[in-house]
Amino acid sequence: MNTQELALVIYTILVQMSVGAFVILGLVHLYAERKSDQKNADEMSDRALLAIGPVVVLGVVASFFHLGNPLNAFRAINNLGTSWLSREILFTVLFVVVGAVFAIFQWRKIGSYRLRQLIALLAAVLGVAVVYSMASIYQLTSQPAWNSLATPITFFTTAFLLGALALGVAFVVNYYILQRKKDAANIEIQSEMLRTVLQWIAIGSIVMLGLQLVVVPLFISQLSAGSAAAVESAGKLTGDFGWIFAIQLILVALGAGVFGLFLYRNALLNNQRMMTNYVIVAFALVLIGELLGRYLFYAIHVRIGI
Repeated sequence: MNTQELALVIYTILVQMSVGAFVILGLVHLYAERKSDQKNADEMSDRALLAIGPVVVLGVVASFFHLGNPLNAFRAINNLGTSWLSREILFTVLFVVVGAVFAIFQWRKIGSYRLRQLIALLAAVLGVAVVYSMASIYQLTSQPAWNSLATPITFFTTAFLLGALALGVAFVVNYYILQRKKDAANIEIQSEMLRTVLQWIAIGSIVMLGLQLVVVPLFISQLSAGSAAAVESAGKLTGDFGWIFAIQLILVALGAGVFGLFLYRNALLNNQRMMTNYVIVAFALVLIGELLGRYLFYAIHVRIGI
């Protein structure tokens, strides 16, 4: 894999993870506010919100290494009417900008609560548009390995699977910080909310894993019954890159499935130490697995024709 394709792997994974984390964080904040109050909800979510920013910025920076001349990056935005690449760039910039505005408003408590909610909703919609645009770029008839429903499904499952587990790590780190703050919101309420949220993260991870495990064999079957280029891509996936494919599946299954079950059980039992360990390990395994999966996405494609 060359530097440009490696940059795409990092860019797509980090930005998709950031989008998934942002959307899920909004849902968690709504739950926490209804469970307790706005102060406790903010105590739980504000640090996680600020952690998303550096990740998405790192992803955007990585994308510049895909370009032959990074100085010409913004010229690609000139074809919004016909190019999904132009739309992806526009939506990414808007997601970063609107997300940053929301983070500043939320952290500094600028404006009304309703205004901040509207800004967050706009950022979430833009984030979903980013992932959809990313997937649409690859819907090319000349690329049978990409021109499949598996592409948008995989991109969105990656976003929400990685986003959820990344938030799980952020939440447990935030909880330990709150334990050491004298002026923290009610720590018992925070503990109860953390347990519930980690249970839902574990359930969501298992569901996303199940969806991926359904899509993968259907995708391979589709390629195997397709054109010569499609058959060649299937051969690469199960042959030349078969060992990477196997490792990728094992890592994601272990992280989202096995450790997801462990996380759910220990969240039910309120075993905080083990909850922390399991969510960190689950995230690490899934992150490595998704990076390998995105590497395969670019490695197995075969173009029809010249």
